[in-house]
Order: sequence, then C-alpha cells, then structure tokens
Amino acid sequence: MNALRVDVVSLFPEAVDIWCQTSIVGRARKRGLLSLHCHDPRRFSGGRHRVVDDRPYGGGPGMVLAAPPIARCLDHCLAQSTQPLIFAPTPQGQPLQQAQLRDWSQRQHLIFCCGHYEGIDERIFQLYPIHEFSIGDFVVSGGELPALVAIDGVTRLLPGALGDAASAVEDSFSDGELDHPSYTRPPSFRGLQVPEVLLSGDHQRISAWRQAQRQQRTRDRRPDLGLPPGVEPSPGID
Repeated sequence: MNALRVDVVSLFPEAVDIWCQTSIVGRARKRGLLSLHCHDPRRFSGGRHRVVDDRPYGGGPGMVLAAPPIARCLDHCLAQSTQPLIFAPTPQGQPLQQAQLRDWSQRQHLIFCCGHYEGIDERIFQLYPIHEFSIGDFVVSGGELPALVAIDGVTRLLPGALGDAASAVEDSFSDGELDHPSYTRPPSFRGLQVPEVLLSGDHQRISAWRQAQRQQRTRDRRPDLGLPPGVEPSPGID
C-alpha cells in the first residue's frame, strides 16, 4: 500500500509539521503510512516582500488571502498526483463526520488549504473543486487547527497506524454511537469501584455491558445520534 500523501497550504507550515511529528500521526509518518508536505504560499507570491494578503474590496476589517499565491501553491500540490482531493476548513462547510474521515483515509492524496485572517479570496473556491468542512459552530484564527483535526482523524484509520486495529473500529461514532466508559487499575479509587462485570472475565457479559453502555450514553448525551425510534437500549445497563 502506498503512503497517503497529505499536502497542507498554510502560512504556518512549521507549526503544522511540528505537531504532525507527534503521537499517532508522527508514528504513521515514520512507518511510511503517511507522507506530509507543508507549503507556505509566500513562496509562491512573487515580489520582494512575499505579500500574500490584501484589504478586502468593499471595505471592512481584516485582510484577505489573495488568489494568485494560493492558486499557484495549489497548482503545485495538484501536480503531485492524478486524483487529489482538496479541502478547506471554513465556517460555511458541513460538519466533519467520521464517515468522511473513513472515505478520505482510502484516498491517495489529500490537500488542505488553510485560510487565515478574513479568509481566502472567493475566486479560489470557484476555480478549484474544494470540499469545505467545519469542526463546529465557532471561530478560530486560521484553518490549521481544523486541518490538523482532520489529518489526525484520517491517520487513525490507516491500516497499521494504531497498535490495535480494533481501536479505530470501537471508537466513538464508528458505528453511529458514542464509546462505552473505560477503566484501568486500580480497581478501587477514592471510593469508586470498577464495575464488577469488567472484572468477571466473562467476555460475553462484558461485550453486552459495553454495547448497552454505548447505547445509553448515546441516548443521554447525543440524542441526535440516537437509536432508531422504538429501539430500546440493550439489557444490562446497570
């Protein structure tokens, strides 16, 4: 299997690269599962001062990333493969879902274009087939953090990225439900006990308990995900 190529267009390429040297993403890179390439659009701006932004037409606060350097940077990234997908974290994008990450993890080349300031010249979105996504109804200073969220989520799904492949299968949202609660040693801590069923060694009971916990947590905390109408949680919640 070829490594998944990920290109990131960012005004802060060093910050993106440093974070991607850690944890699961960093290990995936060392194992050859993920190939990460960060690009500063200033390199594609031309001119002595490498300017990449300008004031918005029509007035208003802030600065807008200009189309020419972003376009030239994207063209460079697009030339690296035949079937890349381009993404941009934006407030206008659809909420990021686990199913999308699963689909992206099966591709060969992903490009993330990170806006900053007041965003990117709208003509970039007209010129390129960019898929916009959001990680929530709030605002951060740039697209780097949402892009890193997506990269991390995709990397976890690459075969061989996790020490135990079952971890990705059992994560929250993988089957449309939240994950069950987890415990480790000691069995008693500050008067709180690990549920007896988890100490029983009965794997069938443990599996049933975890399934019931997933269903109950989903119903209590994320009813928007919840069970189909008329379906009750599995027995064995207590």
